[in-house]
Amino acid sequence: MGDDGVRNEAIEIMGLCQFLPRLVVFDLDYTLWPFYCECRSKCDMPKLYPQAKGILYALKDKGVHIAIASRSPTPDIANTFLDKLGLKSMFVAQEIFSSWTHKTDHFQRINRKTRIPYNEMLFFDDEDRNIEAVSKMGVTSILVGNGVNLKALKQGLSSFSQSRSSLEGNNQNSSPKSSKTEEK
Repeated sequence: MGDDGVRNEAIEIMGLCQFLPRLVVFDLDYTLWPFYCECRSKCDMPKLYPQAKGILYALKDKGVHIAIASRSPTPDIANTFLDKLGLKSMFVAQEIFSSWTHKTDHFQRINRKTRIPYNEMLFFDDEDRNIEAVSKMGVTSILVGNGVNLKALKQGLSSFSQSRSSLEGNNQNSSPKSSKTEEK
């Protein structure tokens, strides 16, 4: 399936969701593209995972902001690749820097730049430690195995929508029981 086919299917998936995130944040290495930047040269021509570009464009088409949170030790290479792929201008925030904090610093910066609350964000990453740390901030976070794809998007949007539904239900019902969240 080409970029347009993926884009159309992603738009269809989003149309089925009761709630959409205001911001979707992506890791780069092994999430949007199948390599580590530090193992490549600026001269290389990067490639995204097959469904990544269509998903990015679908999110933009639906008015969902997108951002990057990457712990790359070579931000210069990452930025060069984003330029080569023609994607750099799509992102409202690009936090690409080395860090020992499992991306919490990245998300604090993204939050300050965008003013979007953590509970209105969706995050895709290939490292469990990042998923765990960012989830604790209130961000719906999805672990990807072989890069972002339509299956991961559907899972992420479904999880986000369920979280938002729970929040909406809690806000509408003021009984003490309604403030408890159910175990998943």
